Formats: sequence, structure tokens, C-alpha cells
Amino acid sequence: MSRTEGDLPILDPALARYSRQILYEKIGVEGQQRLSAARVVLFGCGALGTVLANTLVRAGVGTMRICDRDFIERDNLQRQVLFDENDIAAGLPKAEAAAAKLRRINSAVTIEPFVIDVNPTNIERLADGAELLLDGTDNFETRFLINDLAVKTRRPWIYGAVIGATGLCMTIIPHDTPCIRCVFEDAPPPEMNPTCDTAGVLGSAVNLVASLQAIEAIKLLLGREDEINRHLVHIDAWSGRLVNMKVQSAYDTGNCPCCKRGEFQYLEGKFAGTTTTLCGRDAVQVIPGGATQIDFAVIAKKLQPIAARLVSHNRFMLKAAVDGYELTLFPDGRAIIKGTHDPDKARTLYAKYFGA
Repeated sequence: MSRTEGDLPILDPALARYSRQILYEKIGVEGQQRLSAARVVLFGCGALGTVLANTLVRAGVGTMRICDRDFIERDNLQRQVLFDENDIAAGLPKAEAAAAKLRRINSAVTIEPFVIDVNPTNIERLADGAELLLDGTDNFETRFLINDLAVKTRRPWIYGAVIGATGLCMTIIPHDTPCIRCVFEDAPPPEMNPTCDTAGVLGSAVNLVASLQAIEAIKLLLGREDEINRHLVHIDAWSGRLVNMKVQSAYDTGNCPCCKRGEFQYLEGKFAGTTTTLCGRDAVQVIPGGATQIDFAVIAKKLQPIAARLVSHNRFMLKAAVDGYELTLFPDGRAIIKGTHDPDKARTLYAKYFGA
């Protein structure tokens, strides 16, 4: 009827791989079964996202949906733990490369990759069925969008951010703890918001913050809301300093536009842009208006005479080097223009090479 893994009785042989986790008194067999039945969605699969996905899939979270718009570059490998040089050579987007790696790590977990830009038109569909929302993004606009969805649908989410050697983590339970707009009502202006371009980022700091996010995720999936950390956690990895910042009063006495007034401005698309400057990339993402279908073969033929090298494409994306810019085009018409921070310039290049 049962077998033994060390001194631990395992009723279900499928749980044997988690035996050391089950031994921890906060988990146990029942807790592991809850994890195996859980469904989570991860928005962003870069530095924080890869560590989060890796940790939770190894922990046996049953279904992991991964949503990411980007592709892999060589300087990602310093901190984005699911990728390697072979993924770059294969021209794989981050979501697909992560899914392939995670399936090899734990075939018992369902991995659902989406190569997509998360925006107000699709986030509710992408989060459908998920009980927990995870932040692996690199910009406030998307985090505020996740926050709107979480508050509107009363689902918890876990915020994380890292720059240089410092990081932040906060667990958000709508209408109980402060939401992110209780603490940061508006996105900081660019000059007050350092990026990987200007401050760099240490992989070790990423691992610390994502590990805190993963622990909080496991608590929530186990139904242990009473044990979550209800502070905004600030980490300085270089000095080894960790500070739990009290923020509950921001919810208790504040007048948050989202969780107190029910204004879901980001979910309604009031602040959605058609271009996004990408952190640490010297690049701008351009999203065309309206529905778009791309024939990569036609675009490649058009660009090849002016390209600096062979235009390459697979079913996921097309890549071309033209006039000193690196152009990456996706099937939905979305493009990443590398070599500029200027949204206007990026839109001009998009119209020039791909059509308005």
C-alpha cells in the first residue's frame, strides 16, 4: 500500500521525488498534494522569472504558465538560469526555451509557454484559471497591470524587483495587504528609475529576491496566508542587509486608486503605450495597431538585399541586422528594435522595414 523514502511513508509514488521537501513540517504529504494541484501564471521570464520558474517547478507546482515577449541574448546568461548558448543558437524565445528546459527538469509539471506581450487586451485570458500571479517583469507599467487584475479578481500576486545588488519583494493579498499602488501610486519617471543599462545587476541578488518570492508563493499555494511576510522586503546583497519595511498603513489609512476606489486604469488600457523601452537592452518594443499576420518568408526576402547578414527566421521570430540596428519580428507583428532608446525612432524604423 505504501513504501518508504528513508523514514517517510510515501502514499503516492509520484511524490517520492519531493521526499526531502515533504519532510519539512510545513509541507508534508497533504501540502505537496496541494502544490501538485496548483496553477500559477508567471509574467516575464528573464532574471527573476527564470529563477522563480526553476524553483517552483522543482518544488512540484502542478501547472506553470509562462508569458514572455522576449528572446534570449548572450548577456542574459549571466543571471537568467534556464538558458544556455544552445538556446541562442536555436533562436528560441525565452518562454519556449524555458518550457523545454523545465519539462526536462520535471516532466510531471504542466508547462504552458506563451510568446506574447502582456497587455490590457490579453492579461485576463492569460491568467484564466491561475490561483496565483507571479511578477518576473522589468517595468512598472506591467506590474501595475498585474496589480489591477489581482485586485479586480481578488487573487494574490508577488512583486519582485532587482537592480544592481539591491532588490524588493512584496506579497500582495487584495483587500488585506497593501497593493503595489498603495505603496507606489504612480510609476517613477525614467530619471528616477535606474535600469540594468545604468546600474547593472548581480545574478546573486536576483537569486535572493526570486527565492523570497518562491517561498511566499509556496505559502500562498498551501493556504498559509497567515504566515506570509506582510512587509515590503528590501535586500542589499552586497552588504548582506535585509530590512522588513512596514507598509500596512498605506492600505489601512490610504486612498489607493486601485484597491480603495476600484479604478483599474491600467487594466482598462488608459496608460497603455504602443512602444516600450526595454530594460538593459538598448532596445524598444513596437506593437502595431490592429490585428496583424506576418509572413516571415516575404519579410525576409524584402530585407535580405539591405541586410548586413543573412536574415534568419523560424516559426517563432525573424531576425535581421539593417543599418546598424538589430530587428526582431514576431508572428503577431510585434517587433523589438535594438540600437535605440528613442520610441519615435523605433516607430520610424518599424514603418520603414515592416510597414506602418
